Amino acid sequence: MNQENQNVEHKRIWKDEYLKWVSGFANAQGGKIYIGIDDDLTVVGVDNLHKQLEDIPNKIINNTGVFPETNHLTIEGKDVIEIVIEPCGMPISYRGVYYYRSGATKQEFRGTALHQFLLKKMGLNWEDIPCDGVTLDDIDDGAIEYFLDYAIGEGRMEPESRKSSKEEVLSNLGLIKDGIPTNGAVLLFGKYPQRRFVTSSFKIGRFGADDADLLSQDQIEGNLIQMTDKIMQVLSSKYLIRPIHYEGLQRKEPLEIPEDALREIIFNSIVHKLQFGTWNQMSIYDDHIRLWNEGVLPENYTVETLMSKHTSKPRNPKMAQVFYRAGFIEAWGRGYEKIMKAFDKANLKRPEFIVEQGGVTAVICREIFMSIRGDAKLTPTDTESIKNRTKTEPKPNQNRTKIEPKPNQNRTKTEQKNRILELLSENPAITRTEIAEILTLHESSVQRRLEALVKEGRLRHNGPTNGGSWEVIR
Repeated sequence: MNQENQNVEHKRIWKDEYLKWVSGFANAQGGKIYIGIDDDLTVVGVDNLHKQLEDIPNKIINNTGVFPETNHLTIEGKDVIEIVIEPCGMPISYRGVYYYRSGATKQEFRGTALHQFLLKKMGLNWEDIPCDGVTLDDIDDGAIEYFLDYAIGEGRMEPESRKSSKEEVLSNLGLIKDGIPTNGAVLLFGKYPQRRFVTSSFKIGRFGADDADLLSQDQIEGNLIQMTDKIMQVLSSKYLIRPIHYEGLQRKEPLEIPEDALREIIFNSIVHKLQFGTWNQMSIYDDHIRLWNEGVLPENYTVETLMSKHTSKPRNPKMAQVFYRAGFIEAWGRGYEKIMKAFDKANLKRPEFIVEQGGVTAVICREIFMSIRGDAKLTPTDTESIKNRTKTEPKPNQNRTKIEPKPNQNRTKTEQKNRILELLSENPAITRTEIAEILTLHESSVQRRLEALVKEGRLRHNGPTNGGSWEVIR
């Protein structure tokens, strides 16, 4: 006799609460409930066999709508009732609650998990549902043109597509039904999707010593097709550094993290997000970055699956197709491979991906930032890597890359003051501490630059000394 598993449950006697197990089996892969067998597989038999053979099916039908197959078995000379529940194409509830059989346990669907389950059972995807009250006027022409520019440039749409109307473009992408743009269309191309879907924006936070030490934050809004550009602009100008180096006489300022790889990670977090769930959240610390999006991996997929060759199973296939046509992601599950190769090429530690809190987190080390600050601790492997790179460095007088260890301090005072003015123009209430953090300067240096700008007549402080705000004088 088999132990309890995904499809088998043993019960000593029948109780009406076992109707929850009926709902769970019907909503999953079906299963069998044996009445008269204890959890330890001891056969105890049932009393009033014929009455129970009549009562149990009636209770199941009346309370769940499921029609079971009920069988009388004789095991070890004792009467046992076998209840066979087939998987159901419609969602099955018991007293208004939906259950699901997972492994040898019964789970109750709630919140977003329930929403997702009901849509799946009805053969629907959230992105395919027409968005109530939305018309084609709510779709941004500029977003459509932006998409077409990239898709045609990638050769994944014909140049003639430019002559198509908004409705024709959305129709070709499967994002409009009966003249009404779908949820996916609004998220991708809407003029202001957050009016409908508040959590479709992207949160960025800069943290200090711990998670309670929030130094600054941004919330990126707008349509999803153009959102990654906005995110990268904010990260580049406010949160990440661009160390200066030279290749021959040419000055280079690449982002501290490989840009193409970072874009790919952000694209994936947007495309695979549970769109009716909570915000995508990027937390930036001194030594690492954490980017989390809600939505578990496809069934039977693990992080190891993502790292190897695998079939792409996007949560939002229509939206993923749009990103693919624009050339932002690959259709064959090669995104993670590209990310790893980019980090390998830059001699940086590969990102780590973790399944946690109902979603997936990408953890990216900030090795360059930490090394510039002088806080990096090299492991034996890192040391050996540096030795190997040193051996292959070109000799003096050859074209070589020279890293300037403290890029922001190496900038001229004029450049630093201009950058401070830019930051104050964007946020007049920004603090001296925040400016120092962004420019990786001491607060005293920032104070001297501010005083100089005031003397030069380019800056004015309004309000009390401890507080108030700055006004940039044009």
